[in-house]
Amino acid sequence: MERIKYISDKTKRLLPTRFKRMFLVIFAFVLHYLVSYILDPYSEFWQDYFGRSFSELLTEWGISFLFCFLISEASILIHRKLNLRVPWPQNKSKRLFLEITLNFSAVMILILMNMVCFAILDPQSAKVESVPSIEEIKGMLQWIVVSLVISFMIISINTMSYLINNWIETATEMSEHKIKAAELRHASVEAELNALKMQLDPHFIFNNLSVLSELILEDQQLGFEYSENFAKVYRFLLVNSKKNMITLDEEIKFLNAYIFLIEHRVGSGVNFTININDHSRGMYIPSLTLQLLIENAIKHNTTRKKRPLMITISNDEVGRVVIENTLSPMDNPEIVSTGIGLNNIISRFQLLGEKVPEVIKDQHIFRVCIQLVAYDRENSNS
Repeated sequence: MERIKYISDKTKRLLPTRFKRMFLVIFAFVLHYLVSYILDPYSEFWQDYFGRSFSELLTEWGISFLFCFLISEASILIHRKLNLRVPWPQNKSKRLFLEITLNFSAVMILILMNMVCFAILDPQSAKVESVPSIEEIKGMLQWIVVSLVISFMIISINTMSYLINNWIETATEMSEHKIKAAELRHASVEAELNALKMQLDPHFIFNNLSVLSELILEDQQLGFEYSENFAKVYRFLLVNSKKNMITLDEEIKFLNAYIFLIEHRVGSGVNFTININDHSRGMYIPSLTLQLLIENAIKHNTTRKKRPLMITISNDEVGRVVIENTLSPMDNPEIVSTGIGLNNIISRFQLLGEKVPEVIKDQHIFRVCIQLVAYDRENSNS
């Protein structure tokens, strides 16, 4: 079966080549008579051309067809050999000179062979006078010119075919490279997005488990509520870990559970205010964006009862959400701010092709303005 398939594929590849060869022979045969007539339509050759017997015409057509076939094959052979030894991109001048010279030589050899062939078939015509007549010289020159025209036309066709095929192959290769590059870039973007989405504080789970164990001992009902919200947070992460965009409403619902954990872990040292209008809740935002900004605010600011950290999430206009927090830097911060968290958020927006958030900072307030997306582009394109 493999051998049959190989032969079938090989035959399919050969069909265009065979068709091209047959086309060139027929083209050369028609061109042979057309150019001969155009050069001298009143020559003796054409005066009584159709007055000959059918056998004479058939013999002449057969020899002419064979002559055209040999010219065509010689031109194709020379073209292929030169493609291997002197390709067009390597040296155009040398290639053109060699192709013309070799084809001219092949045409002259074939003309001599054709003359010998006619002399054998018609011995009477071979007995020429010592000094050829003007008509005979004219006929010979005409024959050479016609043969060279045929040869050069075939050279042109072969060269154009080569250039077109080369252009198609180059364009195909470039398209394949672009597709592969796009696939690699897409895979890289997906991997980077997944890595960015999952960058929660590594101590978060341990801190919350510690708080949960204390609450269970002190207040079982509050411990139950805490465990429920803790489960909601991680259920959200599991469900939405592979999503690039979610609705703002989903993000806010997740934040309610996340904020519940923070308020019972930090106490009154942090104060949250969420004020989002209904018109914006159906719009989309990269998942975990607001959570990462809240985590950043708590990580780099003090959370004291006397001076609580104020975090506000609101709409100053439809299609935009603003998250801001008061600035109360730590006296001796355990974690030095490197800006990685904020850079990760900006990178996610860039990778998703969305407008980058606007960051505003002064002595008292740190504010991030996020442009919401009207629809989920990922799902709408799929």
